[in-house]
Amino acid sequence: MIIDQEIKSFLDEKVLQYNQFNFIESDPISIPHQFTLKEDVEISGFLAATIAWGNRKMIIKNANRMVALMGESPYEFVMEHDAKQLERLNGFVHRTFNADDFKYFIKALQNIYQNHNGLEAVFEKNASSDSMQPAIHQFKNTFFSIEHLARTQKHVGDPFKGSAAKRINMYLRWMVRNDKAGVDFGLWKSISSKILSCPLDVHSGNVARKLGLLTRKQNDAKAVAELDNNLRILDPNDPVKYDFALFGLGVFEGF
Repeated sequence: MIIDQEIKSFLDEKVLQYNQFNFIESDPISIPHQFTLKEDVEISGFLAATIAWGNRKMIIKNANRMVALMGESPYEFVMEHDAKQLERLNGFVHRTFNADDFKYFIKALQNIYQNHNGLEAVFEKNASSDSMQPAIHQFKNTFFSIEHLARTQKHVGDPFKGSAAKRINMYLRWMVRNDKAGVDFGLWKSISSKILSCPLDVHSGNVARKLGLLTRKQNDAKAVAELDNNLRILDPNDPVKYDFALFGLGVFEGF
């Protein structure tokens, strides 16, 4: 792709418009922004990102409920929960994510912090020099390395099986990218923003196609790779900043 300066200028302008602190309130990223402890931010963010599909108000409502069920202390709950405390989660549901899934996520997160040095370490360990997609694949293997229900696996995408892994790519943007605007956290210093991938969904995909940044019709792993290549031409150091532009144009402007 040859850089179209007009498109780059247009998108850069939209990034500035939507990469703003006042954007947080209506976005699932508002959930981890309630916390200051690194592990609380990581865990609440991961859970919020996991259920981030469907109606945005319902996502935020249910993610807040998840935090409340954990006693407003996600890391402490993950590390110190017992069987009786897990029963608190009974009845939780967000679309196809139910209490059984939630309980497993708590156990799997405990395993990651106890035995794998935490979420950042698991993702950082398997990142390649130019992509987080191998890291996402290996993360899923680690996450489901303890006994689990087969049904729960569908809640973590795997790019090696063709998934766009939108929610994990979004979560990685939150944790890694330092936007200096108070939206993304820049919490994980061991991973470079250069190798992040755009969280691809219906909105960002449709806008990207209209702008000539994406030709593939399906929103899958191959489309993520194509979009990554083009966004990295526009900004090699911070390609996923354009998520704000693509998503904002699609959701708020009906572009």
